[in-house]
Amino acid sequence: MKLIRFYILLIFGMLSFNLKAQQAPNKLGVFQDTLIKISARVISAQSDAQKLEINGSFVKTLVEALKASNSFSYPFDSLKNVSVIKSSDQAFRILSWYVLLENGSYRYYGAIQMNTKSGPLKLYPLIDQTENLADPNSITTNQKWFGARYYEIVPVTSGNRLPYYVLLGWKGNTQATTKKVIDILSFDKDNLTFGAPVFDGKELKGKNRVIFEYAKSNAMTLKTDLKAGMIVFDHLASFNPEMKDTFEYHGSDGTFDGFKIIGGRLKLQEDITLNNDPNSSDELYADPKKNVKPIRKF
Repeated sequence: MKLIRFYILLIFGMLSFNLKAQQAPNKLGVFQDTLIKISARVISAQSDAQKLEINGSFVKTLVEALKASNSFSYPFDSLKNVSVIKSSDQAFRILSWYVLLENGSYRYYGAIQMNTKSGPLKLYPLIDQTENLADPNSITTNQKWFGARYYEIVPVTSGNRLPYYVLLGWKGNTQATTKKVIDILSFDKDNLTFGAPVFDGKELKGKNRVIFEYAKSNAMTLKTDLKAGMIVFDHLASFNPEMKDTFEYHGSDGTFDGFKIIGGRLKLQEDITLNNDPNSSDELYADPKKNVKPIRKF
């Protein structure tokens, strides 16, 4: 009889657990729908004051959503304005986004959510202080953040040293230029910092983060390349040698550089060659070095 009662209690316990597991995603789905609606209101707002006020409501709603149990596992993948990326070791994730202002500048928002399993929410708010940083190369905290919309996290470990993470981010700047950034995130107990002197190479001594700025009308590659085994990026140069210090005249010159992680540091590799996978369209490409015309098949 006791054995029967045990199995009955076990079945009800499992049913209760499954019900709670189903309720959590449903609750977070409702939160996501609400956030999508608030986000649309931010975009359609008629003034900066309205945008920032509505975005404040967005922030509060997002925090409430993250307080829900198992929220770390919820992707928020329908929330297109927010970049949500996890570290490969599943230790944390970063949620980041921006608000475009009337003068063409950007205000950045974000948070780092730690993976506390089923424990209470552990969240680090990211407070954009780009305009108030006297030196954009300074080492900062989450309260003095050099704002960006991050899209990639690269973990770095070396011996017994604390691991750090390389963050790749997009940073819309003004009506004339765009920026991208390679920043460094590290944790020490309950504290976190952005920026560290881990870059080696020409003109990189003392750099705590690398900032690229280029003409808004151009695009720039900044990503990890598994084949090359490094972080690769377009080499930027001025279109006009006389305007080399004016970034709205900067863009890719068709060559690539990269950072290779060696001994826990990012070593600059200049003028690297990137090889793409073979493609059926390759024979349509005319290699300027060979001065051979492409073969047309149509």
